[in-house]
Amino acid sequence: MQLWELRREMAQMRFYGWEEDGSLVGVAGYQPVNGVTLMRHVYVLPECQHRGIGTRLCNYLKRITRTRRLLVGTWAGAAWAIKFYKHLGFRMLPNKDRLLDKYWQIPPRQRDVSVVLGLNMETDTG
Repeated sequence: MQLWELRREMAQMRFYGWEEDGSLVGVAGYQPVNGVTLMRHVYVLPECQHRGIGTRLCNYLKRITRTRRLLVGTWAGAAWAIKFYKHLGFRMLPNKDRLLDKYWQIPPRQRDVSVVLGLNMETDTG
């Protein structure tokens, strides 16, 4: 991703970070779009993974969202990410192409290799 693309994306969302010993070790962003909230760019440094940082960041986003539905898109081949989001209560959604077209601005090639998971904040637990 080019720096200008990253800046454009970051201007459209809000980020929260997790610090340990004064260093940023994890980030998670969210973006309200057309009545839903997209969970975006959830990353934890590899050496800090499996310590609950990503879970705490995502749970914080779940608490502060003002919409009834949270969506997250990820690569279909990223089994570890899909497992992580399912652990948080998200479910795979069958209508991913329609959702990706409606809520994300991504190239067709990326859409073809992506999945969308969702969480209904009123009925789903996690």
